[in-house]
Amino acid sequence: MRRGMEKVATLITRFGRLLVLLAGGVSATGFAPLGLWPLTLLCLALLMHLVARADTGKNAFLIGWLFGIGHFSVGNNWIATAFTFQDAMPAWLGWIAVVLLSLYLAVYPALAAWGAWWIAKRVDSASISLPFVLAFAGCWIVTEWLRAWVFTGYSWNPLAVVMLSDSNAPLLIRWVGTYGSSGLIIALIGAYLWTWKLLKTRGWSGWRHFLIWVIAPVLWMAPLGALHSWSDNNAIFFNAKANLTIVQPNISQTVKHVDGYEAVNFSRLARHSRPLDNQPRLLLWPEAAIPWWLEDGYPRHVYFDQPGSSAAGTRALLARLLGPDDILLTGTDLLEYTPEGKLAGARNSMLAMDAQGDIRARYDKAHLVPFGEYLALRWLLEPLGATRLVPGAIDFLPGPGPRTLDLGAGRPKVGMQICYEIIFSGQVVDRANRPDFIFNPSNDAWFGGWGSPQFVAQSRLRAIEEGLPVVRATPTGISAVIDADGRVVESLPTGKAGRIDAMLPVAKAPTLFARFGNILPLGFAALLIVLAFMPLARARASR
Repeated sequence: MRRGMEKVATLITRFGRLLVLLAGGVSATGFAPLGLWPLTLLCLALLMHLVARADTGKNAFLIGWLFGIGHFSVGNNWIATAFTFQDAMPAWLGWIAVVLLSLYLAVYPALAAWGAWWIAKRVDSASISLPFVLAFAGCWIVTEWLRAWVFTGYSWNPLAVVMLSDSNAPLLIRWVGTYGSSGLIIALIGAYLWTWKLLKTRGWSGWRHFLIWVIAPVLWMAPLGALHSWSDNNAIFFNAKANLTIVQPNISQTVKHVDGYEAVNFSRLARHSRPLDNQPRLLLWPEAAIPWWLEDGYPRHVYFDQPGSSAAGTRALLARLLGPDDILLTGTDLLEYTPEGKLAGARNSMLAMDAQGDIRARYDKAHLVPFGEYLALRWLLEPLGATRLVPGAIDFLPGPGPRTLDLGAGRPKVGMQICYEIIFSGQVVDRANRPDFIFNPSNDAWFGGWGSPQFVAQSRLRAIEEGLPVVRATPTGISAVIDADGRVVESLPTGKAGRIDAMLPVAKAPTLFARFGNILPLGFAALLIVLAFMPLARARASR
């Protein structure tokens, strides 16, 4: 393996930056839909090897940055698809957006690379050393967490997603969360690199390190895997009193906002929404499922083109789809007016409505998509012809954050996360009012063949972290029921109209991560970095 790395390093010397970019791009094939995770691990091993060999911190940063550009350009290629649905902007602008976003996101693995190099050089001058491995893992955790916060955050495709192919992954993710699990992957890769280095440089004496770093983790994981299997028994338990109907109408983004299609699109929703029996249920529709206004109090002209020419009339139409004890959760836009009657903005919201047409609860999306739901730097970009991807002239306004909707006695409490909000680890649940499941209505019709399966994978991470089922409803797929172990219980594929009638999987007791959140991975990162500095502290103490 070491010789192979040396040969690759020689190629890198000859062909330089292009191969580093290529390795970064190949590393993204480990995410959905391809799932080629061994390639991800090999490319990360190459990244660590090259960073450790860098002669300066600047070069270490550059290697990490180039790798990140390739990685994020391939992993986020679905963003270019979203631009094809906005006639006001040329489709080729989507690929420019992907590259520009990648130039920024690549800063985070670059910082991790530079931080690991800087620490290792102050502790141990060896290329691949234990301090380097520990530092790289710790820095990766910190930078992945920062990526979820800086400039409103964009935590799409954390490295831990590749762990979902491992049956033991849920136990680790419950302990240290997504970012901590990403660091564990880096540490494992680095441990193997270090082991092979010791075997080469120390000969047979290196076998004791082999026992420590290769056999010991296998032995350690075996009882954990057995404990996981024993505790869960691979069984899925359901709440027999919580019946769900999830509707996927297969409404394409190309016709969603076209004038004259409102009645056609509603008929697609209605076709799959009728009750099958008299059992109370939650009827779950996607994000922005209907184009009509359901809230009273707007100026009269706003309701002119919708059923009943009023919010109450439209709600009455929806109520006909419900059994006497059903609750409908539907995505819709709401408007905000100033006291003077001036339109101030809109909300991307979910409303809970009963069979009498009364609104029981409301949730407003808090984590909005820059350039999707609002135009960042509008003063600069609007004169240049830029616009939002979501049609409309006004920006959406953010809601207050995670909320749990109480729909009444005997009904499950719903934790709401609309679309993109579900990707942010540690930010999806109101911890003071823990729900029974997380509902993630989304509109994946924008995202092409890559974005939607990646969305599902990240929803699975949230289910594992929080010990809560996650239910997704989308217009074109992938709609799914995910249990608290991150397993997809039922789903509808992309491009298929239909419904899922299912009982809600039961929630687990709050996980360690659910109790403490991202304090755990950040504390784990701090521990790794402190351990990386230990040889330096011992050397100073011995003087």
